[in-house]
Amino acid sequence: MITEVQENKITDYLIAQQLSLDILIEIRDHMISQVSDLQSNENISFDEAFLKIKESWSGEFKLVNYLLFYPTTIPLIAKRIIQEKYAGLFRKSLMTGLLALGINLLLIFIAKNQDYYNTFFKLLNGSFLLGSVLILVFNYKIWKYLKTDFKYKGKCLYTMYQQNIGLLVVCASSMVQVVMKNGNYAYQFFKEHNHSEVVLTLVTLILPFILQTALVFAVFNFIEHKKNLLKMQEFLKST
Repeated sequence: MITEVQENKITDYLIAQQLSLDILIEIRDHMISQVSDLQSNENISFDEAFLKIKESWSGEFKLVNYLLFYPTTIPLIAKRIIQEKYAGLFRKSLMTGLLALGINLLLIFIAKNQDYYNTFFKLLNGSFLLGSVLILVFNYKIWKYLKTDFKYKGKCLYTMYQQNIGLLVVCASSMVQVVMKNGNYAYQFFKEHNHSEVVLTLVTLILPFILQTALVFAVFNFIEHKKNLLKMQEFLKST
């Protein structure tokens, strides 16, 4: 049976591996179980079992680059977990962005005239902006846990999702600019068959799609960050 002091020893070891706290907790539970099983099966002390487990995990804590999301090196196991989690969120975000793109194209063809489409264009993109702002407003109580430099015991970022919450601000700010524009070029290209501004037509369609996808991805990160905060209450109380 592992004591609380021994559990804290495992926690301190994992903190030193530069893991975000949500990943730390996930690995910690698994490592505690492994140490306990090894103690029981081989009838050895905690220190001996813990040493063997640390040696078996050593390759997983090798620092690697993940420049797409992290400016510094992170443990290999963290990169694997993050890639798997992000891939799922990105697929959902991409599907949402593609759905919005399809709706945008549909609105071009059902709009009675360009003024109608411009209104639809603003409403469609404005809904993404409004949704992200409302999520932030209704969750004001956890704003203090959104800072990328908010750490646990001076070493760990709270969650892997915290890295991308800044996207909410960046994408929302960019979406304000899109909402202030009109979809003239896309409407003229498809509805009036004016093909003189192909590049601007692509920009009119692709830029909102990219921002919508990124904004949804940021919102998903925010939601997952909030879920993880709820799971980590006992750790948060000590900060």
